[in-house]
Amino acid sequence: MTNLLAARLVGQSPKLYPHVFNAVFADMDAERAHEIGFGAIRIAEKTGASKVLRAALGPKESLRTQAMGLTFPSPFGLAAGFDKAGIGTSALADLGFGHIEVGTITGQEQPGNPQPRLFRLPEDRALINRMGFNNHGAQRIAPRLATTRKTLTRRFGQFRPILGVNIGKSKVVELEDAIDDYLVSTQLLARHADYLVVNVSSPNTPGLRQLQAIESLAPLLAAVSKTADAVTGRHVPLAVKIAPDLVDDDVIAVADMVSELGLDGIIATNTTISRDDLTADPAEVEALGAGGVSGAPLAARSMEVLDLLAKHVTSASIISVGGVTTGQDVIDRLEAGATLVQGYTAFLYEGPLWAGRINAALENR
Repeated sequence: MTNLLAARLVGQSPKLYPHVFNAVFADMDAERAHEIGFGAIRIAEKTGASKVLRAALGPKESLRTQAMGLTFPSPFGLAAGFDKAGIGTSALADLGFGHIEVGTITGQEQPGNPQPRLFRLPEDRALINRMGFNNHGAQRIAPRLATTRKTLTRRFGQFRPILGVNIGKSKVVELEDAIDDYLVSTQLLARHADYLVVNVSSPNTPGLRQLQAIESLAPLLAAVSKTADAVTGRHVPLAVKIAPDLVDDDVIAVADMVSELGLDGIIATNTTISRDDLTADPAEVEALGAGGVSGAPLAARSMEVLDLLAKHVTSASIISVGGVTTGQDVIDRLEAGATLVQGYTAFLYEGPLWAGRINAALENR
């Protein structure tokens, strides 16, 4: 009976949640709304209410996917940015995601950019953020991830949701010292990660995107990979996350480098600094200031980058992200060559049953 009730909720959520969003969150500061919504998900876990959701939203065995040497319960997961500090990853796992990527985490704790720094563009189903890698730092977050892995294994067994850890550069660290800074995070976090992601593509840390240049990126990735394997005594799958604003030739160059280094994955794409294809009033968008755009306006470029990677990546898994909203969006990415697909922005607009609807669509295809 509880499973039937939960299944009905999943079916009705596209109609119900917009009313909740408009009544509760629409006029609220976007970052504050995120904190309240995430808090409610964590409370549901603590009270045991999420057990019902876990049964209804969890992916069926047919959706298990092999990627980066790991078995993912579903090809659809939650991108980095939602749980920056690893404080509610196990609660998010109850919502049906095949993997959850925590972070971005930096070697040093940092507050991020001044608020307000997160803005909705509802008419575009988009967000603008200039969060600036606000997080508690690798040393504080590491024990949380250790606990999370144990919780996920106890709760789900062998085929638990996969735990990804996304690492970035501390803002106070100069670019010439970036490798050492990434290695601080690697040494503290790799043992708790099913896979690691090197983030060099956020537009909100000054100079960070310069590390996407091959001459800077290749030694960084090689150092992180070597260190991760050394501190864990196992191979830790490693992926790199790139920006949609790279020109096509640079995307191809990164794809070739991923193959040459034997990396396990490439995540495409991060947010964009472009303001093209927005329907929101240009003056209002300009008034919001700098930041990366995520959500529906990113879909076309994200697909273009996926098409390029599918033609040039030889053995690494491609994780496609950017503008993913519906089950059909996920199916389209998989059919275009993605091994895994991630979402983030639509979660804020679609509500907590979103991953369950994606899984249902994938099961019915």
